[in-house]
Amino acid sequence: MATLSPDARAASPQVVGVRLGFMTMLGRAYPRLVAANREPDWIFYEVALPLLQICAFAFVYKAIGAPKQYIGLVILGGGMMAFWANVLWSMAGQLHWERQSGNLELYLMAPSSLLWILAGMAFGGMLATAIRTVVILALGSLLFGVSYALTLSAVPLVILAFLFSLIGLYGLGSMLASLYLLYNREVWAIQEVIQEPVAFLTGSYVPVRALGPFVAGFAALIPLTLGLDAVRQLVFPGLFRIFIPAGWEVGILAVLAVLFCVGAAWALTYIERLAKVQGRLSLKWQ
Repeated sequence: MATLSPDARAASPQVVGVRLGFMTMLGRAYPRLVAANREPDWIFYEVALPLLQICAFAFVYKAIGAPKQYIGLVILGGGMMAFWANVLWSMAGQLHWERQSGNLELYLMAPSSLLWILAGMAFGGMLATAIRTVVILALGSLLFGVSYALTLSAVPLVILAFLFSLIGLYGLGSMLASLYLLYNREVWAIQEVIQEPVAFLTGSYVPVRALGPFVAGFAALIPLTLGLDAVRQLVFPGLFRIFIPAGWEVGILAVLAVLFCVGAAWALTYIERLAKVQGRLSLKWQ
């Protein structure tokens, strides 16, 4: 258990709370980074298996004689889907599994907010998944000889689109974590139901505009959709008809990131109140 220094304890309660929160976040992120590199089979599942799915779609584009840039769309989509898998299985369902193992009560009794604990899960999972995504992108690009036309002026927008989409996506995962705690018996059903539809709706393997305006507009509520589309526009300029200009998409992503993070904070506050006042989240209620 990390302890604050005497100088930190002498500071104002707000400063102490923020310092404790950051220490909690870093402490919870550390196991995510370490555990991700201690299981070789996890590396295989998270790198080799997504590459197989990318190869399946890439060979379809090759068979119809599409330009190599379209294979690049598939590689980017497959790489970004690694983040969705991490959000779904390591964020949304995490608190449910922590309750099953008896750790949730410890989290709720800890002096730091549950939001900081989930922030640590998100931060650690984000970094660990980013390493796998870079490997997927590098291997996929080398296998199929794909080159990218990213200009220096477009780099800031690419970085912003990537960061805002991840913040919004992990904020959505934190909201789902609260939902799963309330409806714990249906967790596995929810996981299985939404995993593949999101891969379809976000346009992981086709430009999102190809889904049509109504489906694409609905899918835009998922941060991964606009983030992936913006990155594709910037690294493959002029390759396909755009859905929304990349600059607008970055702005919408910023709004979605704020909304999902605020929603996650509200949902977790509600969950903590249920746990402390009604005791509804302990194992005896299952």
